[in-house]
Amino acid sequence: MDSIEQPVVLELSGRITPADVPLLCARLWRHTAAGGAGGEIVCDAGRLAVADLTAVHAVARLRLTARRLGRELRLVNAGPELLALLDLTGLGGDDPGRAAPVSPRC
Repeated sequence: MDSIEQPVVLELSGRITPADVPLLCARLWRHTAAGGAGGEIVCDAGRLAVADLTAVHAVARLRLTARRLGRELRLVNAGPELLALLDLTGLGGDDPGRAAPVSPRC
């Protein structure tokens, strides 16, 4: 009987500082490196207190870390402010669970 691989869930909460970003990436690496390639990583941003460029930087670094592990990161429960900043910085379309933003026509 095949076992179904459960997704790794990483929760973003409170206010993320620049010092938190490498710690989040290290935590993600520890939780997934032992499990081998494959499987989904879910980044739950529902308890994120402040959507700012540090949060965007954290999401970008977590996506890069996930890709280095041979996985994809899916952002869930992100508020409209974080989604808008991701779109503004060109990172909104990187989430496989979300459609790329539509550019307005001139």
